[in-house]
Amino acid sequence: MSHDFVSYEVYSEDVVACTLNRPEKRNALCAPLLQQLCAQVEQAGNDAKIRVFILRANGPTFCAGLDFSETVNPEIGANSAGILRRCLLALYRMPAVTIALVHGAAMGGGAGLVAACDFAIADPEATIGFPEVRRGLIPAQVMSLLIRKMKAADIRDLLLSGECVNAERAQHMGLFHRVGDVDELAREVTCQVLRAAPGALAKTKRLMDQLYSRDLHADLETCLKVYMEARQGDEAQEGVRAFLEKRKPAWEKPSPFPRP
Repeated sequence: MSHDFVSYEVYSEDVVACTLNRPEKRNALCAPLLQQLCAQVEQAGNDAKIRVFILRANGPTFCAGLDFSETVNPEIGANSAGILRRCLLALYRMPAVTIALVHGAAMGGGAGLVAACDFAIADPEATIGFPEVRRGLIPAQVMSLLIRKMKAADIRDLLLSGECVNAERAQHMGLFHRVGDVDELAREVTCQVLRAAPGALAKTKRLMDQLYSRDLHADLETCLKVYMEARQGDEAQEGVRAFLEKRKPAWEKPSPFPRP
């Protein structure tokens, strides 16, 4: 029996919304969800009439990241990582303006989806983070997106600590663009975008990408290779087992500094 892990809504011929719909699993990115999402993103990217593409989620969590229950199967894990790479690239390169509406937590690959969008609008209670290093993994694919929109010091802060940060701090870092009532802010941004010439918007996005001088497709290919090498290593296996078993991984040690 098939399941719609992603719903697609047409607001008008210019504006569409794609909604992650696996709330019982915190919208974790399982392979079927990623396949459906990627298909919707690529379809929207090929529709010249669409000028605004909104990415949102059902349930209390925006997205918990890749589904770790699948990583016990190397073949499924590799397939999921590959589809995520394709989805991030399609989302980033979409001619339409892309807007992520974030509530609850956006973690790992889910935070990567947010980073791939032109605008990230967050609820004041939203959080975002990249906990991969705490699972023995490398936040490789998202790194290729973050270097295009954040300061190096803030990227190091996020990726090396694995810390989940609140909306205010994420906005200060440049990861969230606006914080407040997500529906109202989405309407405001959409109205502004619809005042612009669609051809000029698409060409502006393409030129900005070209001026970054790095090829995102090549970057994502390199990052996927590094990610998969780490994913097949001992640390990743222990990190994922610890996460699924709800225990601390073997390498986690208490701080040597005395509590105040």
